[in-house]
Amino acid sequence: MSVDDEFRRRIRSDVPHSARVWNAWLGGKDHYPVDRELAEAVSAAYPQMVDIARASRAFQIRAVRHLASAGVRQFLDVGTGLPVANSTHEVAQSIAPESRIVYVDNDPIVLAHAEALLTSASEGSTAYVEADLSDVDAVVDEAARTLDLSEPVAVLLLSTLGHLAPADGIDVVRRYLDRMPSGSYLVLCDTVKTPQTLAAQEAYASGDNPPYLVREPEEITGCAEGLELVEPGFVPIDRWRPEEDDAVPVDQCGLVARKP
Repeated sequence: MSVDDEFRRRIRSDVPHSARVWNAWLGGKDHYPVDRELAEAVSAAYPQMVDIARASRAFQIRAVRHLASAGVRQFLDVGTGLPVANSTHEVAQSIAPESRIVYVDNDPIVLAHAEALLTSASEGSTAYVEADLSDVDAVVDEAARTLDLSEPVAVLLLSTLGHLAPADGIDVVRRYLDRMPSGSYLVLCDTVKTPQTLAAQEAYASGDNPPYLVREPEEITGCAEGLELVEPGFVPIDRWRPEEDDAVPVDQCGLVARKP
């Protein structure tokens, strides 16, 4: 079997995948009918889902811009999903072209797009790790081929924790931060538990794929225990340093925090 044949075999077009479903919510074109069907089913149960996807992307852009402006030059984007406009490397390198970014995902189709689209500024570097987000040591060891782990790194986990059980999520995040030096940052957001988001969780589980579990607020803030929250702290993501007065309120909260 050739490499191309093996690659095509691993891409399942008959089963929805979270990165491609997210792409559908963002209005992208890099998904299959089965992904769009699930995206539409979740949106029918929870119409705010498209707003959450867009707000999460906007929060990511603002957080990366803030950290790059504050001097952070390394970013580990875990659970990156399919590339879209204003990805982490584009935002960071627009401020500091020497920035180094490593993306992490476990979908081979994301790898294919990453290799084609995630082109770095010549002064910096952009790389991709194909791995499960819970395999922390493997991810960090591979990322260290691009990142200097003696210098601060911003670890991004955006709308990603729900792939893990709540207790496991806290442990995974802390293990990432344990591998990072003082002065590193955590950028984290996820959907909080409400009757409406529980309905979305149930609709998502109907897609014959691993569940996505919404969080109690303390299950998100627990990931940042021992870190220093950046103002305005843990808030709905539309209220984290907003750049527009008419941002749509969403049932997702987030934070940026520094490792002392």
